[in-house]
Amino acid sequence: MDLNEENFRLLAQYLQQTLSPDPNVRRPAEQFLESVEGNQNYPILLLHLIDKEDLDMTIRVAGSVTFKNYVKRNWYHDPEEGKADKIHETDRTAIKTLIVTLMLKSPTATQKQLSDAVSIIGKHDFPDKWPQLIDEMVEKFATGDFNVINGILQTGHSLFKRYRYEFKSQTLWLEIKLVLDKLAKPLTDLLVATMNLATTHAGNQQALKVIYGSLVLVCKVFYSLNYQDLPEFFEDNMPTWMPSFLTMLTTDVPLLRTGDDEEAGVMEQLRSQICENLCLYAQKYDEEFSPYMPQFVTAVWELLVNTGNQTKYDTLVSHALTFLGTVADRSHYRHLFEDPNVLASICEKVIIPNMDFRASDEELFEDNPEEYIRRDIEGSDIDTRRRAACDLVKILSQKFEAKIFEIFSQYLQVLLSRHSANPQGNWRAKDTAIFLVTSLASRGSTQRHGVTQTSELVPLPQFCQQHIVPELERSNVNEMPVLKADALKFLISFRSCLETSSVVACLPLIIRHLQAQSVVVHSYAACAIEKILMIRTPGQKAPITAAELSPLASDLYTGLFGTLDLTGSAENEYVMKAIMRCTSVLQEGALPFMGSIVLPRLTQILTMVSKNPSKPHFNHYLFETLSLSIKVVCKAQTSAVESFEEALFPIFQNILQQDILEFIPYVFQLLSLLLEMREGVPTIPEPYMALFPFLLSPLLWDRPGNVTPLIRLICAYIRQGAGQIVAYSKLNAVLGVFQKMIASKTNDHEGFYLLQTLLLHYPMQELQQSLRQIFVLLFQRLSLSKTTKYIRGLIIFFSFYAGKVGSQNLVQMIDEIQAQMFGMVLERVFIPDLNRISAEVDKKIVAVGMARILCECPSMLTEPYVQFWPRLMEALIQVFEAQPDAVTEGDDDFIEIEDTPGYQVAYSQLNYAQPKANDPYPDVADGRMCLVQSLAKLSAANPGQIPQLIHKMPALAGQILNKYCSQAGVQIL
Repeated sequence: MDLNEENFRLLAQYLQQTLSPDPNVRRPAEQFLESVEGNQNYPILLLHLIDKEDLDMTIRVAGSVTFKNYVKRNWYHDPEEGKADKIHETDRTAIKTLIVTLMLKSPTATQKQLSDAVSIIGKHDFPDKWPQLIDEMVEKFATGDFNVINGILQTGHSLFKRYRYEFKSQTLWLEIKLVLDKLAKPLTDLLVATMNLATTHAGNQQALKVIYGSLVLVCKVFYSLNYQDLPEFFEDNMPTWMPSFLTMLTTDVPLLRTGDDEEAGVMEQLRSQICENLCLYAQKYDEEFSPYMPQFVTAVWELLVNTGNQTKYDTLVSHALTFLGTVADRSHYRHLFEDPNVLASICEKVIIPNMDFRASDEELFEDNPEEYIRRDIEGSDIDTRRRAACDLVKILSQKFEAKIFEIFSQYLQVLLSRHSANPQGNWRAKDTAIFLVTSLASRGSTQRHGVTQTSELVPLPQFCQQHIVPELERSNVNEMPVLKADALKFLISFRSCLETSSVVACLPLIIRHLQAQSVVVHSYAACAIEKILMIRTPGQKAPITAAELSPLASDLYTGLFGTLDLTGSAENEYVMKAIMRCTSVLQEGALPFMGSIVLPRLTQILTMVSKNPSKPHFNHYLFETLSLSIKVVCKAQTSAVESFEEALFPIFQNILQQDILEFIPYVFQLLSLLLEMREGVPTIPEPYMALFPFLLSPLLWDRPGNVTPLIRLICAYIRQGAGQIVAYSKLNAVLGVFQKMIASKTNDHEGFYLLQTLLLHYPMQELQQSLRQIFVLLFQRLSLSKTTKYIRGLIIFFSFYAGKVGSQNLVQMIDEIQAQMFGMVLERVFIPDLNRISAEVDKKIVAVGMARILCECPSMLTEPYVQFWPRLMEALIQVFEAQPDAVTEGDDDFIEIEDTPGYQVAYSQLNYAQPKANDPYPDVADGRMCLVQSLAKLSAANPGQIPQLIHKMPALAGQILNKYCSQAGVQIL
């Protein structure tokens, strides 16, 4: 693409269209941009377009977002993956030359996107391929222009913040050392200079905003550079940094106070970041930091006491409380907190005020329930006052249990008495009381089981019966919604600690709350149902069986699907997850409701959400529930698969035609499930076959999220319609897919799976002419990019081939490519790496294949290959004797999905649509017995030769083999 006005105009037009709410305008524009992103000069065009000051700002912002996503998708390129590099080398060089300068002169709206792009490029290229980056950044500090300096600091923050979570390694240490050598002193000098400027411009509000904005970024970069270890430079310069932190923490700047109660101003951001820096030093560099500790404890304490309860201070208060908790957790600072008066003062002035339910919390509860839920029960309230106060209570109650319980018991009585005196007016007091009890009682928790350890001093069952259950028993489910939510959350949190029978007994009360108008209340009710159905008693038994849940099934399904009709909950993930869980527990008990409620509603919902997918978790649980419903119904009535196809095919076709990226991997999994349900039917119906050519189109295979489900679907076609694929002459296209898979380090296992399916189900006379080329491709990949995973896949495939096609055929096939090449395979692949096979089904495939090679292949008993016979036998015995893999807990009901950031749609495996385990040798119970029985036949046909070969093995291997023979009642002659 040439850098000319026509291309600028065209690009601007398509970027404008990507902002359209109309998918018929937006999607073609997105597809066009995706189609041209491999063209040379495309990213340079984008950067020049972003720089055009006469262009509409919305288009420039769209261009910057598109550029950032382009970099995120394409900058990392591994030549061994076999994929073309979409960014030309000249473009890579040009981008790195242009982007820093462009970012620094860009308006704020585009600067953030370009800064993120710099950090993505830096993650892959810095320092080896972009050594000049730090020098370029440090140079700009000398400009004195704080807009430029802040841009550099923002880029540095984006670039270095990965140091906070990357694993320690020599490469990482070397990179951090390089950055410190070039940046630590300039950053310290910048801190001192900026602090001086803050004094000089004390009366200039506009200047102070920019100066303090720089200080925030300096403190963020300081945090990243100090995270992995305490650098010598910063240790030596603590006398510069720590007094500066103290000054910034304690100095009030009236000109920077804001009237906004919601948004944190620059002073709040700065103090918050300093508290975070102090936490880091208190946690990790305690010894070096100890001289400064008392003055910071005093400063933070005074800050907490004097800070208001407005939302803008939340992150600051949270970090300040975390700092106090960190100090209190250190035994050598115990003396700072031991005095009962100090503890009472902390509880009264810091903890209780920050546990109170504020007007802003109530506003969030009512106006933004999703955010409230995210903070409250999803553990993302790390930076909330309540969470930090709760954590401080836990630390203090562990260190000073008796004193803390004595102090808080008095507060608890006061709060509950205040509520009892006026339940309508003082409901907030009970909310604080419930939160306080939760904080005091919790000692340990997991996502799967909730709270698992509690304090013996808190009488949970009694509190639950007296204060929690009565809230759920009130007849009006819309009354006191916050306390209803608190009660439901209490049951969710302590479900594993309370008597299971009493929690289960609450189910009818919880089901009633599904009709509550409050989104938080009915979401918590759905969440509580789902969590209670997941409770496991010792021995991993579920306390609620299908028989026990059946009487509630009608109310459950009616209530849950009814909730999806309530305002604000059309795509409520907690509700959909609860529907899935109920169906999972009920199994055939759900059948009476399938035709009348479940399936009509699920297909209706799928049609609706496919128009504009926006809630990934809701969508995942929707497809899980559909998968489960298909399995449950078709298990009871096999022919029902046709009804599902009739209902779902039109929706699936629309998703595929509209290219709805988020749903396509799910559609492939459901199509596979439906096709596999037809096992035993000789032909594949025409609608499936009409789709088959489309499934082989290259565009689909370029999207990582499609690969695994597509391979499974293609394999289902091969298993059940190989004859039809022959008639369609599509073998070459299928082998093209195999070639693409095997060239990729990420997807080579999918290539082997496809190949094994072809060997097992495709007519051999059709496949025969392509086998030699297949083997050539396998050896090419072996020589170009040998990985442990690939070696393992190759061993399993060769074993599979020997077992299914024939061991002598395998030897001939390999030796036809190159004379005596099978000897190299034995020496360099089989013998050294056979012990890498660990999965049970893989072990069985290898056992059968190796038994055929050792016992049914004439070439192995003659030169030049007979020399390898003892070593191959020994390697196989090592596979048998290796400890089996630890089996993970057998509970396929625990489904949690992760948010996958980034542009590409990730593949999310549907738990209830998983393929059946494929055992190609169901009749072989034990690989050892298979081996010795084959060995006995070989010995009988070649008397005297086999004992000689066994004798050449190490003594221990020979003893183990003799043990196998005696267990099978076999004698080797």
